[in-house]
Amino acid sequence: MTKIYSYVLRQDCGSAPNPFGGICTLTICKPVIRRNAQKGDWIIGCGSSRVKLKDGKFKNFSDKIVYAMKITDIKTLKEYDEYCRSSLTTKIPQWNTKDYQLRIGDCIYDYSKGEKSVLRESVHKEWNKPTDESGINALLSNCFYYFGVEAQPLPPELKELIKKNQGHKKIERIDLIEDFEKWITQFEKNKVYADPQMRWFYDREITDKELVACAKKCLNDDKNESEETIC
Repeated sequence: MTKIYSYVLRQDCGSAPNPFGGICTLTICKPVIRRNAQKGDWIIGCGSSRVKLKDGKFKNFSDKIVYAMKITDIKTLKEYDEYCRSSLTTKIPQWNTKDYQLRIGDCIYDYSKGEKSVLRESVHKEWNKPTDESGINALLSNCFYYFGVEAQPLPPELKELIKKNQGHKKIERIDLIEDFEKWITQFEKNKVYADPQMRWFYDREITDKELVACAKKCLNDDKNESEETIC
C-alpha cells in the first residue's frame, strides 16, 4: 500500500534531497524515513517557517511543499556509491569546485576500499556519519517535483499532509493520498522549478566554522525520530 512520509525541510541546500542529475535522491539525513519507506511511497518536504534567503531576509514557507518524490528505486548506501561511481558521477561531491551542483553532491560515503565507508569532503562532518548510515538506504526517484525557493502552497483539502514540527508524518489514508497524487500531477514531472532555498550558502566560499554549524543543525534535526500516523 502506498504511503506518504512528510517532514519539515529546514535546510533546503540541494543535498538532501538532491534533485540534480535527472534523478532526485535522498541519501543523507532523515534516517527513519530512509529505513522504512518502500518503492511506490511518496516523500514530501514541507517548508520551514523561517528560512534565510540570499538577500538576508527571512521568509515563511510553512503550508507549502518544497519537493515531492515517489520512490522508484532503493539502494543500500554502498550500492548507491557503486552506482554513482559507475553511472552518476555528478552526485559525488567535488568540494573544491566552483560548480554548485557538483559541490553539494549527496554521494558522500565512499565504499571503494571495502565494507567500511570513508566520508568524502562534503556538506556533512564525521559526527553526522552514524546518523546518516543508520538510515541504511538511499532513496531514488525518476518521478519527482522540486520547487525549492518557489515552494508551492497546498490547497486546503491537503493541509493535513503538512508536518509542523520535528519528526515526520506517515500518511496511510487512501483518499488523502489519492487527492495528493491528483493535485501534484498538474505540475511537470522531473523538473527543478527553482534553486534550493539555501543555494546562496553553499554557492560561495564557506568557512569551516559555517560548515560545522550547518552540519550540527542537520544532526539536531534528525535527533527526533517521532512518527505521527494518519490512517
